[in-house]
Amino acid sequence: MDDITPEVTRDIYGMPAFVTLAVADLDRAVDWYVNGLDFISLFTMPGPDGVPALVHLRRWRYQDILVRKGVAPVGGEWTTSFMATAEQLDTIAERARIHGGGVVDGPSETPWNTRDLRLTDPDGYTIVYTARRPAGERDERFNAMMEREARRQLSD
Repeated sequence: MDDITPEVTRDIYGMPAFVTLAVADLDRAVDWYVNGLDFISLFTMPGPDGVPALVHLRRWRYQDILVRKGVAPVGGEWTTSFMATAEQLDTIAERARIHGGGVVDGPSETPWNTRDLRLTDPDGYTIVYTARRPAGERDERFNAMMEREARRQLSD
């Protein structure tokens, strides 16, 4: 993950994975993701009445969200995660706090050597930006434990 070149692309490609969010207010949701969370609006598809029915949002390659008007699911926790770089997390957190409309938690350290920023949008969907902790800030005991476990699994 240290060799990540974060860039937004407007390329059209077959998306191997993406999420679709049903939201109460399409404009509000798009505003939250674009102005608060660093996504771009790739395109908007109008419905039969000419009003936007679906918006395709993108952050980096293969970080795509389709947003459509509908009823957000109720109950239970719904979360998706996107990779980020550690240097981006504070800026995204500040943008989201300033923009308002959702909940910002973090960034905070995890026991598995990542720094995570947890954001809940106005419809209750949770997005986590997860970044590898920078060198010198990682728990080397955790790394050693993971290496031992990987060797054990390979030998089984």
